[in-house]
Amino acid sequence: MSAINSISGDKLARLVGTPRCPALIDVRSNDDFGSNPRLIPGSIRKTHSNVSEWAGEFAAHSAVVICSDGAALSQGTAAWLRHAGVTADVLEYGFEGWAKAALPLVTAGKMPPPDGHGRSVWVTRARPKVDRIACPWLIRRFIDPRAVFLFVAASEVPGVAEQYGAVPFDLDGVFWSHRGEKCTFDIMIEEFGLITEPLLRLATMVRGADTGHLELAPQAAGLLAASLGLSRMYTDDLAQLEAGLSLYDAFYRWCRDAVDETHTTHAKRAGT
Repeated sequence: MSAINSISGDKLARLVGTPRCPALIDVRSNDDFGSNPRLIPGSIRKTHSNVSEWAGEFAAHSAVVICSDGAALSQGTAAWLRHAGVTADVLEYGFEGWAKAALPLVTAGKMPPPDGHGRSVWVTRARPKVDRIACPWLIRRFIDPRAVFLFVAASEVPGVAEQYGAVPFDLDGVFWSHRGEKCTFDIMIEEFGLITEPLLRLATMVRGADTGHLELAPQAAGLLAASLGLSRMYTDDLAQLEAGLSLYDAFYRWCRDAVDETHTTHAKRAGT
């Protein structure tokens, strides 16, 4: 059982990738981070020594603080956060315990540099359908919860990327795009190191829906239908993205928790 004001790795792992995940704050020292430059999915790096300056950023959130071993750095930072009114816990046994348990980790070197507000900024073609909703969902849930997405005319993506320091994706000729038979969602999972059974199962569905190979997964046709429906419901790409996040949350939870569950019909009532 976790100690007071702490959370076990197994319990946190059930929250990662879901809308209920608390803010994850990595306060490992630069030396500790340098020895293993990976991150728990969805976590952000902060410096423990100036926690009083940034604690207010999390006033509306609950938080889990991560240091190397779950000791002084995370305990002290979490205490400061609680002083600032944040509901803050510590990851039991810290980053080392998470890594030892072989729980998912993100390759930090693949993450784009943050903007002046600590967010990654991405740009892609307007009027998204499948891949351009799936990829932002993956980024928001597992890479950078505060990521910004810009949707512009296809011809303007390179210029916007250059002028605004945004990372282009799902566009021919850029790093984050289709490769062979794999779609951009596949590539992001591989490059960031998020090789988990639920995400790989979801990736097959996304690939089938995005490339027209609906035979890849029985659920691909339904994902395509829902995606096209959302694209007709919304004229604002950002509003469509917000609606799409819930769609992918549901598909992810099916991929993680419900693949063996079948629909059970109600028992036939007496006399009918």
